[in-house]
Amino acid sequence: MWCLELLLPLLLIINDASCQWNVWIPRDISAMTNSCVVIPCTFMYPSGIRPYRGTHGIWYYGQPYPQLFPPVVFKSRTDVVHESYKGRTKLLGDLHQRNCTLLINNIGTEHSGRYYFRADLGGANMYTFPDFSELKVLDQPNIDVPEEIISDESLELTCYAPDNCPDMNPEIQWMYTDYLPDPEFSSDYLEESNTAVLSNTLTFTPRPMHNGQLLGCRVYYPNTTLVYERLISLDVKYAPRSVWVNVSSEVMEGSSVVLHCEVDSNPPPRISWMFGEQELQWDTAFNMSLPLDDVSPAQEGVYTCVGDNGYGTMNTSLYLAVKYPPREPLVNDSMTVLEGTTLALHCSTQGSPAPTLTWLKDGELVGTITADELSVLEIAEITPHGDGQYRCLAENEHGRASSSLNITVEYGPVLLEESKCTVVREGVQCVCMATGNPEPTIEFYLPDLNITINETDGRFNFYTHTDGHTSTGMIKLREKGERAENGGPAVNVHCSISNMYGRESVLLELQQEKKYMMAVIVGTIGGVAVIAFIIAAVRYVGQNNKKENGNPRQDLVLENPALYYSAVKKDKQNLRKKVLKTELLGSKFNSILEETTGEDGDYQPVGPVAGLERQELNYAALEFIGARSREGASGRGDDGSNYTEIKAK
Repeated sequence: MWCLELLLPLLLIINDASCQWNVWIPRDISAMTNSCVVIPCTFMYPSGIRPYRGTHGIWYYGQPYPQLFPPVVFKSRTDVVHESYKGRTKLLGDLHQRNCTLLINNIGTEHSGRYYFRADLGGANMYTFPDFSELKVLDQPNIDVPEEIISDESLELTCYAPDNCPDMNPEIQWMYTDYLPDPEFSSDYLEESNTAVLSNTLTFTPRPMHNGQLLGCRVYYPNTTLVYERLISLDVKYAPRSVWVNVSSEVMEGSSVVLHCEVDSNPPPRISWMFGEQELQWDTAFNMSLPLDDVSPAQEGVYTCVGDNGYGTMNTSLYLAVKYPPREPLVNDSMTVLEGTTLALHCSTQGSPAPTLTWLKDGELVGTITADELSVLEIAEITPHGDGQYRCLAENEHGRASSSLNITVEYGPVLLEESKCTVVREGVQCVCMATGNPEPTIEFYLPDLNITINETDGRFNFYTHTDGHTSTGMIKLREKGERAENGGPAVNVHCSISNMYGRESVLLELQQEKKYMMAVIVGTIGGVAVIAFIIAAVRYVGQNNKKENGNPRQDLVLENPALYYSAVKKDKQNLRKKVLKTELLGSKFNSILEETTGEDGDYQPVGPVAGLERQELNYAALEFIGARSREGASGRGDDGSNYTEIKAK
């Protein structure tokens, strides 16, 4: 017996915020005469409505329109109901909880029909729901009998009894089964939409002798006088003597074929063509043909001709083979794997005859050729070269088809040989190139300064570029104060490459560019010559001025120019960028005084910065004694460089 409390959770499932007038009742429900039935019911109304003077309801019979005065089955406000329902109905549900479940006692066949519920919330808030529950009142149980009962084949007969009365539980018995060979009985309880049915199944194997025999099903309610019975007569069929069909044949996809069957029996049999468990065609005759047009591979299989003359059946089968080109192969989905992974790529298809399967990678043969509907390509410890498109090609004498997948191989970062540092006009340029999947992240590390430079560091000229799985990082550094043994700038730059599979750090080698080195050498020699020429010119002008002014000759003392490094540059009082402009012999000399060298080729700091640590080179300042300053001599050159200034003391 089902439980009425199962209805209550239905109220919690519905969202009040969006509910409208709605009702849930079983569409079909049944009961035996003189018993009772419970019609489960739950209703909803718009959330904005507040019941006026309580929640009430009415059950109608036959149709839902109150203005047509349908019979009232139950009414919560009064006891006024149709005379055929007086004393028979009772509301089991609580209308305030939106439960409108109805009980009808002592029902008869005249109570079969449709039942409607109407909600009454007071005022204008009354609504008759269009959904109905159709009640079937039975005076005998139902027996499920197969359309055909065939000799020597297992037979199942099922008897059903409704169980929708809370106080009365039915029981089922089979009658006249003593003469059956090895009968078996099994009971089952079915619940659907809060209605219940009790069933009992009789299973046995009939013989020709059982044709015309009676079987009965009895339903009764214990502790009552209610008993219901139903009898049936067995109609057992006998097999014909022979059945003839075509021999097995082959047909091309899209063509037509005719299957023919002849049955030798008396009286004339019912002939049916079966495809598996599906009956395709039947007729009552001695022979029948089954035409099949536009044949597809789905129609390949066993076809059976079954002859039934009313006394039994006999059948004969044939196999129809359908030839067709390969279908589009099914392969693995595209995948991303880690270097070193072992893969198994599957390719399966269908074709008749069995197709030849070939594996291609980027257009080149990589897999063995097999004549089957399944091919497996194994890749042991895949490398980055295994990255690409894999295609499975299926071929037979009727056509070909193929499918592809992509394999992406992920691997740790690998430094490329293009990674190096070179001398450029601005100083030193370091390039770091690496490949990997995912593409590597590049960082530069300067051990001398104990800093790491990446895209987030705005103090340096840092540039990155990604092309596929290759990443390129570049940084430009101003020339440092120290020199390597070959006379070039000393560079100590480490490149760090990393992705989710690893990290590697290497020291980038400095490679001098020949053209630039020649320019540095020529520029250095030319710079020394220009400085010497300027010093000689200044001395010459000073001596002439001294003679013209009648001053006694004094020796011009020239101090060694001081070299300032980047650390000294931060001191605004000691570091001033000075500009030199001198006109000599009608010509203008504009030059940048960048550096001077000592005898050993190293930078020689003098003056107040002699004790400072050598750092990035800054511009130097020259001061002369006894020379006169020239108005407008300081300033900037055309290229934005700072010139030194010559002053007389």
